[in-house]
Amino acid sequence: MPHALQSHALEVEELVKRYDGVSAVDHLSFFVERGEIFGLLGPNGAGKTTTLEIIEGLQRPDSGRVTVLGLDGATHKREIKARTGVQLQASSYYEYLSLQEILSLLGNFYPLLAGRGCLTPAELLELVGLADKARRRVRQLSGGEQQRFALAASLVNDPELVILDEPTTGLDPISRRDLWALVRLVRERGATVIVTTHYMEEAEENCDRLAIINHGRLLASGTPRELTGRIEASYAVKLVTSAPLTRPQMEAISSHAQTAAPVIGNEREDGNACLLRMNNDPTALQELLNEVARSGIALEQLEITPVTLEDVFIELTQG
Repeated sequence: MPHALQSHALEVEELVKRYDGVSAVDHLSFFVERGEIFGLLGPNGAGKTTTLEIIEGLQRPDSGRVTVLGLDGATHKREIKARTGVQLQASSYYEYLSLQEILSLLGNFYPLLAGRGCLTPAELLELVGLADKARRRVRQLSGGEQQRFALAASLVNDPELVILDEPTTGLDPISRRDLWALVRLVRERGATVIVTTHYMEEAEENCDRLAIINHGRLLASGTPRELTGRIEASYAVKLVTSAPLTRPQMEAISSHAQTAAPVIGNEREDGNACLLRMNNDPTALQELLNEVARSGIALEQLEITPVTLEDVFIELTQG
């Protein structure tokens, strides 16, 4: 088929969507390659969900173009829906049906896919680790189990593209880890995955490429390493002191930070912590510590960490 020759699972070109004259999506363009886990990041109200709803065919853009699996999003909605799986931020199911019955019902919405190799409800539940709960109702599941079931529901049609809108929100660290393991398994089965999340650490660890948007506009895109490479500072130093820093003390230690864009800010209400981004000069850290000693600053804690995706996110969205 012609779409098989397309290298991109998704292309978004100059997308615009306005509500009452206010742009939720503002000339947004990005692409997603086939077979990758792609993260769409941005603060609340950045336009992520609106963008996903347009891709899913739930909303019409005011202008611009979306191409999904080689198909025009405006003219091939039915075929795109048949080849796409979606997990929304919040999902609702018939309360009186069991997990297996819900998956059977959803599978019946795709009669043309019979014989294509779609997983059975039992196989889907096995895939997400819920085989022993096939006869339970959704309300009887824990939060993490409900999210895993929602992922199973998005896979009933053996989709080529899976869209997950904040799938780990509200989950404990173990449940988040388990769900990401499932996302990677979905990719290993041949699907392309688009995911939104507010957890920068998990995006940096699990996504092949990312796009950061704000106010409906693309701020940056690339691999996690490419994005963290945008910040000239090579590492960050967090100082926690026994007393709030005075202005002269803050100015003294900030002079040893990365001079182009030092980042210094209180991280606790008592003002006893500051964060500095340091350049790659091997003497910079020693000079900073010497300045701390000269200024009579009593340290309680010293942390040294590399620049992270969260640093990039904050710099781009708050800069």
